Amino acid sequence: MRNMENHKQYIIDTNVLLEDPDALAKLRNGNENTVYIPFHVLLELDKFKKNSKLAHIVARVIQYLIENPEQYQILNSGDISPKYAKVVDHHILDEIQQSGLKQPILVTNDKIFQLQARLRGIQSEIYKESVPFKSEAEYFTGFVSSREELVPNAFMWNDQGKPIFFGAQGEKTIDYQHRIWKVKPRNIFQNLALELMTNSDIHIVSMQSDAGYGKSYLALATALYLVMEKKAYEKIFVVKPMIEIGQKLGYLPGRVEEKMEPYTRYISDLMIKLHRLRSANKVFVENGTYPPQFNSKIFEILPLAYIRGMNIENAVVIIDEMQNMSRAECRALLSRLGEGVKCICLGDINQVDNPYLNKENNGLNWIVKKFKGNNIYSHIVLKGDKSRGPITDLVISSGL
Repeated sequence: MRNMENHKQYIIDTNVLLEDPDALAKLRNGNENTVYIPFHVLLELDKFKKNSKLAHIVARVIQYLIENPEQYQILNSGDISPKYAKVVDHHILDEIQQSGLKQPILVTNDKIFQLQARLRGIQSEIYKESVPFKSEAEYFTGFVSSREELVPNAFMWNDQGKPIFFGAQGEKTIDYQHRIWKVKPRNIFQNLALELMTNSDIHIVSMQSDAGYGKSYLALATALYLVMEKKAYEKIFVVKPMIEIGQKLGYLPGRVEEKMEPYTRYISDLMIKLHRLRSANKVFVENGTYPPQFNSKIFEILPLAYIRGMNIENAVVIIDEMQNMSRAECRALLSRLGEGVKCICLGDINQVDNPYLNKENNGLNWIVKKFKGNNIYSHIVLKGDKSRGPITDLVISSGL
């Protein structure tokens, strides 16, 4: 029973929710206190979901509000500030309430709109066709538990705890360790990722993991190995959706590389690191400069928008942050890839920055859903105890 003597009525601000979505439960303290969210906080969240730096945080906050309606009450407002008014949304809700329908269901993928509908007593649900499968890129890890579940290019653990690979050449036990461009895998999952990326029968590989497990580093090392050492391909392309720059990219001064440099610096740093492990002089225009200038005949970083109209052949194509691409963008990009291409798709479905996508409805998830089972495709989820370093390990293990 609630102790009315100690009972407090908290009104929570937007910045508190963005700092800690669990603040609702902490302030509520079981059933001891009541927490209220002003309606204008919902409108502020609606505004911030389009902010590339806040979008992934806002998405977590909104999901928490949807899944825990018993933990708060909305302070409704009949007087909405013009600064936040979304006239169309409110008119739609008015029309639903005035329609006379007994049990209307609003179908929308806008979760803020769902919260606003709930406030008016209107049931809502997502458009299920927009969701290929909940977190397919995570649920299918690249492993199967039995031979009955086998799909091409999947792994299965044998009785000795060794991974068996089922590829085009039959099954084989991976009891050896790769060493690609002098890069030694940190764990068995990185080793299996190198197995897939260097397999000539597999033309497209997707890798899912949280930040810090070396997706980009492994992909770049493999690309250098295939192009510079094996000479199986002629060029390396790194394609990246530029969410933070968006429409403003064309207005920035300088060449494409200069415009992208703040958002691709980590790629340059990784290439320098790999160059120090093993010389890749031909990739650079001039050694010793920072940020480095790349030889565009061998290595090129391109924003997603610049791919339209291109026909890419005889190249290793690394698609970074694929979780920030829509299904249509994936289709448009992959249809640009011609003969002799190895495509490596990287992503983390827990870091979706595109305000119009989510953990389920994003490019990486669509790729796994539609390509799984094809002979030229493989997928793997990287995990393990070791990531990029002890601090990152601590972040992951602690759930910070």
